[in-house]
Amino acid sequence: MELNQKIPKTFCTTREAANLLSISVRTAQLWVENGLLEAWKTEGGHRRITRDSVERLLAPAPKQTASLSPSPAAPGQPDLRTHEKLKILVVEDEPNLRRLYEINLRQWTLPHQLRTAEDGYEGLVRIGSDKPDLLITDLRMPGMDGFRMLNAICSMPELKDMKVVIVSGLNPSEIHNGGGIPDGITILPKPIPFDRLREIAEDLTSSKLASTTAEAT
Repeated sequence: MELNQKIPKTFCTTREAANLLSISVRTAQLWVENGLLEAWKTEGGHRRITRDSVERLLAPAPKQTASLSPSPAAPGQPDLRTHEKLKILVVEDEPNLRRLYEINLRQWTLPHQLRTAEDGYEGLVRIGSDKPDLLITDLRMPGMDGFRMLNAICSMPELKDMKVVIVSGLNPSEIHNGGGIPDGITILPKPIPFDRLREIAEDLTSSKLASTTAEAT
């Protein structure tokens, strides 16, 4: 056995992680703050990122295989294996945050279809064509912002069943000064609370399945 055999490195610096992921150092720091990258600080205050968390992001997106599918339906019950994926639309003007959504959501085992839009105008186009089940939107964006987009959505009765969640760094006073938002819309703060978003998506999926079951009986 060679005494000088190299031991695999289990961590990297923020810059090394950024280079491996082809992102900026600031984006790597943002992903640490959002929990997408696992990290700790040394006694000297230097951040170290685990290689495992970097490699998870470099890995290809998991496929929706049969092992993740529900069991065959009982007689007289809908076949959940063919149930339509939950359609999710994210409206966010910051490219790094859109990629953060894409990378994080692709790790969900919940069957879903993700689309993104850069501002309210593109968001409305996507909503009209895709009819998403869940809309996740920022408020402060160039062009048509989230406030105007939400006002437009509320005038469309065909979208009354769409779940809307705002993820924003604005405080209540800033939201009020921006024109406020319609009643019944969930507001979550940044950094993006992905665990809470997953819970909301799971609840929506359960509701859709329950509705499908009720219609079939």
